[in-house]
Amino acid sequence: MHQGQSLSLQQTLAPQLQQSLQILQAPTLELRNIVQQEIEINPVLEELAPEKERSDDSTDEHEEFDKEFEQLARLDDEWREYMAQTNAYSQRSSEDDERRQHFFDSITAQTTLQQHLVDQLRLNALPHDDFKLAELIIGNIDDDGYLQSSPAEMAANTGVEESDFVRLLDLLQTFHPPGVASRDLRECLLIQLRLQERESSLEYQIIDRCMDLLGRRKFPDIARKLGVTPAEVQQAANSIAQLDPRPGRLFAPESHTYVLPDINVEKIDGIWLATLNNEQVPHLRISNTYKDLMAQGVNGGDVKDYIREKIRSGKFLIRSIHQRQQTIQNIANEILKRQTEFFELGPAHLKPLTMSQVAEVVGVHETTVSRAISGKYMATPHGLYEMKYFFTPGYQTAAGESMSNTSVKDAIADLVRNEAPAKPLSDKEIVSILSEKGIPIARRTVAKYRMELNILPSNMRKQY
Repeated sequence: MHQGQSLSLQQTLAPQLQQSLQILQAPTLELRNIVQQEIEINPVLEELAPEKERSDDSTDEHEEFDKEFEQLARLDDEWREYMAQTNAYSQRSSEDDERRQHFFDSITAQTTLQQHLVDQLRLNALPHDDFKLAELIIGNIDDDGYLQSSPAEMAANTGVEESDFVRLLDLLQTFHPPGVASRDLRECLLIQLRLQERESSLEYQIIDRCMDLLGRRKFPDIARKLGVTPAEVQQAANSIAQLDPRPGRLFAPESHTYVLPDINVEKIDGIWLATLNNEQVPHLRISNTYKDLMAQGVNGGDVKDYIREKIRSGKFLIRSIHQRQQTIQNIANEILKRQTEFFELGPAHLKPLTMSQVAEVVGVHETTVSRAISGKYMATPHGLYEMKYFFTPGYQTAAGESMSNTSVKDAIADLVRNEAPAKPLSDKEIVSILSEKGIPIARRTVAKYRMELNILPSNMRKQY
């Protein structure tokens, strides 16, 4: 019997624990969606503006339900006045919803690349069969503007002559955007130059005859092959870089990423403070509608059990949100304490910091810190940063000071940014310079950080 009760208890707690972890890990915008879903399935929950929030979570969770029931049955004039205001607000919101829907209905959908090509196709007086074949080709063009199925493959699948597909493909390659319907990058760039009437240019020769060498930036080899100087190849390569390698992206759907900072860090009266952004976090309470029902004597056994379960579930959700906020606040306070130099002087002064160090001070497990900072952002005087940005291993300098990996990467990027274009720094030279500054680092580590920073090797950075 005891084993059965234990198993039942584990099955009951598991969903609540999963919900608690989900709330802890969720970014602010996602948290609002989670809460909205909970409100839809739990009728005793309602959301209030922050200033109207009540502490329905103050009663101990082990308190007898009869006491909770009695407390919830209390109604007063203030509550009824609030409900009247809520109803009035709902009426105004309905009007606002109508205006908002009219606005959304008026928005024109963005034209896709395929629609744009079909519109141009209609401007050409093509026979019906040719028009359908051209539409088939357009259907095989991806969002970057490249043809994903060759004329030979389309001919084999349809039984139409390959020459017909080639003829119509030539037509599509004259359409806007320049370079569309290309089979590879080389053809894409050549089409753009042809449309600019630059077939006799050095850029055209380089792409046509030396595409592989260009990709490896072997400018001296290209110069010897084409009988020009490396400096001329360098200039032509700079011009080629202005061409569009992905012509279709002009019609790519716009992606908007909205980020709300969970923590605002600012200096007030000479003291650094980390403040929670509570405005965007849902504020919940037990619904007054159910208080009204209880006051009217709706207290049958089944109803009472149902309300008790929903209230306890709602309270757990409210406690989980409060705990989430408190955990994030505690972690932010510790980050602020350990990274004061960053907030004072900027990213170059970021210190090494691990999650285990913060977890020990905050009094939680390291995995809790990892979940709590996931997708969370901190607004600082130096910009908006993910909270995980402040956690990084580091080095001990020759002077005995700690220096984060991020600061070392910044130092490498700064050296490359200020190097002589005709004589770029090798990884070995970067190691030597950093060592002179008291930063011990291996050559392979420099190469690793350079790749993470998307910095080319020295032989590919050289300018002639």
